[in-house]
Amino acid sequence: MSCKRLILMALIVGLSVKAVAGANAHDMPVVTVSTLAFGTVDWELDTIAHHALDSARGIEVLPLRAASGEAAKLALITGATDLIVTDWLWVARQRAEGRKFVFLPYSRAVGALMVPSTSPLATMNDLKGRRIGIAGGPLDKSWLLLRAYWRKRTGSDIEAFFDPEYGAAPLLNAELERGRLDATLTFWTYAARVQAAGGRPLIQVSEIMAALGVDPDVPLLGFVARADWAREHRPQLDAFLQASRTAKQLIIDQDQEWQRISHLTGTSDPALLAELRRQYQLGFVRHWGATEKAAASRMFDILRELGGEGLVGRSDHLDPAIFWTGASY
Repeated sequence: MSCKRLILMALIVGLSVKAVAGANAHDMPVVTVSTLAFGTVDWELDTIAHHALDSARGIEVLPLRAASGEAAKLALITGATDLIVTDWLWVARQRAEGRKFVFLPYSRAVGALMVPSTSPLATMNDLKGRRIGIAGGPLDKSWLLLRAYWRKRTGSDIEAFFDPEYGAAPLLNAELERGRLDATLTFWTYAARVQAAGGRPLIQVSEIMAALGVDPDVPLLGFVARADWAREHRPQLDAFLQASRTAKQLIIDQDQEWQRISHLTGTSDPALLAELRRQYQLGFVRHWGATEKAAASRMFDILRELGGEGLVGRSDHLDPAIFWTGASY
């Protein structure tokens, strides 16, 4: 057996043992959620625990630390965790391959194309021949949407307009700060870091979505569960969703709550903390129903055209069954 396979098995066993231990310790139905360090999910789960929002609803929410997003997905696939946070594109691809998962909205926060405070660039047209960092790689959703936007606006591919350089978001932020990149298209938490340092967006991904005829209120990220688990544990899932939304409202509305969880953001910089909170507030999902699901389907068609099978697998349309019917706001 390979070393990699042993490590993965150890992860799965470790998560399962933690879940069982939590259930035995509190004699209450346990809902396990795999999270990443310093992620916004941690802010929420910490708030749920601090205010006992889970036990008040007859469940125990047990956070499980995942080493990476891929490790969290593996834990979900194998049944080692009940919930993770990822996008509905992943759910659609898994369903096309026969794995039945369901999506419940978590956040509509999106990123932006950012330039530093010293940049002379004022519009998208100023990007010609520049070095632009793209967080997440060539199949990143924001990058594909930007390509679709540019194609609609000019009839050409933006890849011929400037020099895209793909990389991890933290590295691209560092390169932007050093002046080795002229701009970076990045996730909202990293866009907040550029903005807190005096930078500004050339264009928001929400603006791109609107220009493409996609409702910018559609959430891209959600809690994802196995469909059979969601059906069999609907009371626990409903209780978790109620606790989740209550926790979000506390973080958004109460200054003291934001101060309490601010250490989980990984920064003590006041400007960055303020910008992170502002962006988190903007990401709150206030509406989720037929309109937003139709917008997701429209976005899927746009992304599939540019990303192809590498992005969506064998899916040729967005199966409405990926959306859990028990969640509507």
